[in-house]
Amino acid sequence: MMATEESNRALAQRLGECLKPRRLKLATAESCSGGWIAKTITDLPGSSVWFECALVCYSNESKHDLLGVPMATINEFGAVSGDTVLAMTDGVFERTSADVVASVSGVAGPDGGSDDKPVGTVWLSWGKRDKIAYAHEFHFEGDREAVRLQSVEAALNSVLDVLNCA
Repeated sequence: MMATEESNRALAQRLGECLKPRRLKLATAESCSGGWIAKTITDLPGSSVWFECALVCYSNESKHDLLGVPMATINEFGAVSGDTVLAMTDGVFERTSADVVASVSGVAGPDGGSDDKPVGTVWLSWGKRDKIAYAHEFHFEGDREAVRLQSVEAALNSVLDVLNCA
């Protein structure tokens, strides 16, 4: 089944039901998703109880300036890489009181792809404070909106999984 705004909203609802009784807060660092994870969450009444903030860092400079991603990491591995999203996650933990973080960077299209990182390539990172953060590369199909919807779905599912709420 293809990701939709409705299916993502249902995932966000499940995530809130998992985080709220544990008194945990989520924060996101978003690039290609443009804040869509945060929008999906904040569409839910009461999400302020379990959602801390979102940092939408689209440019390489903002990833560096706002999240502390080393420019050397971006220059060596690219903005769309496991190393970069892990650094984004670390930056959110360093700058917020969030207990759980999800970060995303990718090539949503229709332009910007390359042989190494074609349109639909998305890297996600997620983790819990003081635990190991994970990173995974995804290859999504479809147009820009479809790639972004699938990115939101994968991020929400990854956080549910790390919290053992899947």
